[in-house]
Amino acid sequence: MLLLALDTATPAVTVALHDGTGILAESRQVDARRHGELLLPAVDRVLGEAGRKLDEVSEIVVGVGPGPYTGLRVGLVTAATFGAVLDVPVHGLCTLDGLAFASGLTEPFVVATDARRKEVYWARYADARTRLTEPAVDRPADLADQVAGVPAVGAGALLYDTVFTGVRRDGPEHQSAAALAALAAEKLAAGEELLPPRPLYLRRPDAQVPANYKVVTPK
Repeated sequence: MLLLALDTATPAVTVALHDGTGILAESRQVDARRHGELLLPAVDRVLGEAGRKLDEVSEIVVGVGPGPYTGLRVGLVTAATFGAVLDVPVHGLCTLDGLAFASGLTEPFVVATDARRKEVYWARYADARTRLTEPAVDRPADLADQVAGVPAVGAGALLYDTVFTGVRRDGPEHQSAAALAALAAEKLAAGEELLPPRPLYLRRPDAQVPANYKVVTPK
């Protein structure tokens, strides 16, 4: 196995290479506005550091979100393109699951990322490998009774620490493709079926056609 993992669903543009035993190389740059600019150079850098070629990749895993529309689609389109060119399988994994896996927690906890618009994407976990709820998007204030005092990781929990009062400041803030790759390799080795590489948006994109937009065509 030579697994290429990438994720652009959070402000982190992150890529990793996993050989079925461990991580060979990883890149992570946090810049919410430059996903498209940073991703391909990161792939090239990771392959170079590992001393491997792109045509050696046997499988691809990509974070499917939830995440903002623009950033998320950069990773998904890139993964789909690589998969088509290399003729290799492309798998999806929930971005929150990668953060949960990176936490290494063995107790119940929540993962929350910044969804902008004063909202968070979040889910509840039994441990680092077991998600209990479907990913959701909510205003932090609406979650106060559910998450107060519960251990929490992720940029959303750090941003709204008056609600996520059990936030673990030593936990992962943004996605790591190394964690995503390790989790995917573990699941694939166990014969588990991963998600299709389709985006998990949870809400409509920020950019929309104005409600009163009028199409004017020549007669």
